[in-house]
Amino acid sequence: MKILFICSGNNKSGIGSIVRNQGESLARTGVEVEYFAIAGKGIINYLKNVFILKNKIKKESYCLFHAHYSFSGFAAALAGCKPLVVSLMGSDVHKNNFFRSLINLFARHFWQATIVKSVSMEKCLHLRHAHVIPNGVDIDLFKPSDRKESMEKSGFADGINIIFVADPARPEKNYALAKDAVERMGDPRIHLHTIFGKSQQELVWYYNAADMLLLTSLWEGSPNVVKEAMSCNLPIVATDVGDVREIVYQTPGCFICLYSVNDLIGGIQKVIRLGKRTNGRERISELQLDSKAIAKKIISVYNEVLKATSNPD
Repeated sequence: MKILFICSGNNKSGIGSIVRNQGESLARTGVEVEYFAIAGKGIINYLKNVFILKNKIKKESYCLFHAHYSFSGFAAALAGCKPLVVSLMGSDVHKNNFFRSLINLFARHFWQATIVKSVSMEKCLHLRHAHVIPNGVDIDLFKPSDRKESMEKSGFADGINIIFVADPARPEKNYALAKDAVERMGDPRIHLHTIFGKSQQELVWYYNAADMLLLTSLWEGSPNVVKEAMSCNLPIVATDVGDVREIVYQTPGCFICLYSVNDLIGGIQKVIRLGKRTNGRERISELQLDSKAIAKKIISVYNEVLKATSNPD
């Protein structure tokens, strides 16, 4: 099976790690995956890539096309990519009403299948017959490792090290709330580290060196940082966003908080009092959120679409 991934190429490293990791997990099952990276941001630049993509698919043959994010889905459909599967991410939910209506229009008439990352996304976008498939996590990479070695590689000092794994400049990540909570605690032992722009291997060191992950996002689809942290048995304090509550469900050492400085402080203090790692890795296994299991679910969608398009009646 030969698939063309259509996605943004505007990440600092080109194609984003979530899309790249999904492609690699599919490739490990024997699926041949190629990438078409869209250059430039905004709807105008995506439309400019329509003609380039159209010329590419005239010259090469693919069994199926898989676009990531709504703008890539629009461009792929306009380029004539068919059959077309589109994965919507957390940010797609928070488009304005016009774009949400556009997503629904394309999902009904131009996309052969739509994948969303959580049930809340499906409900928010009012999509019928969407496939709810969260992003998977590579449990062979993200796993518990030696704490002392991880501390050395991360450069963390002794104390209570809290990591915020996102670019604090992104408003939806709501870094101000995390910063305010830590500052309000006034505990000199606590160090808040912002971690972003790191490789997957480097992230493993930070998860294993840290004492907890803090996530205060205003919105998410299915945040990989939570699944990666749980795979490393790292305690988590997070706002009730995306599918986080479902994923951490009753995992000792993982706490859901309100958008309140005091509530966030309460969650941090609970982790400090607990003073140990979690069994989050077991929860990830229980939910079958490893990348291998997720790849199988995606391939199942591909096969369903290919069967429907080859037998339209």
